[in-house]
Amino acid sequence: MSDNTEQLKDVKMAVEDEPECRLYVGNLDYRISESSVIKMFSTFGKIVSEDFLLHKHGPKRGEPRGYAFVQYSTKEEVQIAKLKMNGRLVFGRPIVVRLASEKATAEGTKTLGAASADAKQSSTSCSKLASLDKDAKIAAIRKKLKSLEGEGSSAKRPRLDTDKKT
Repeated sequence: MSDNTEQLKDVKMAVEDEPECRLYVGNLDYRISESSVIKMFSTFGKIVSEDFLLHKHGPKRGEPRGYAFVQYSTKEEVQIAKLKMNGRLVFGRPIVVRLASEKATAEGTKTLGAASADAKQSSTSCSKLASLDKDAKIAAIRKKLKSLEGEGSSAKRPRLDTDKKT
């Protein structure tokens, strides 16, 4: 085997071991091409793989689905790209950039403290950052559940049967 083939194999194995170094890029305008996504994100480091998804069936067949995945070779590159690109306006739309391993969250469920912790800990492992995000999400869900329980108890009043004839 040549040295290039061995190096490529090593990079692929390292990347497969670190799925947290894959970014989800969402809310893409339909006019954005695959090459545009690569150009936008290649400034932050070496892109190992990129998946630009298209509609496979129906009237939109062949058109972009509005999201893509970009995978870098190092965790630091992932954190820099996430920090710099999340919320950036592209064709008038703010793009969403997050770790692909993170689930989609409703706006406001992630606390500002967790967001700043993500930015400050770029050298920390991606899995630790994902667990911080998970803890913040759990705390937000518990808070929401508590508020709903409070509303539920006040909303459930005994029904008055005023329609009954005596």
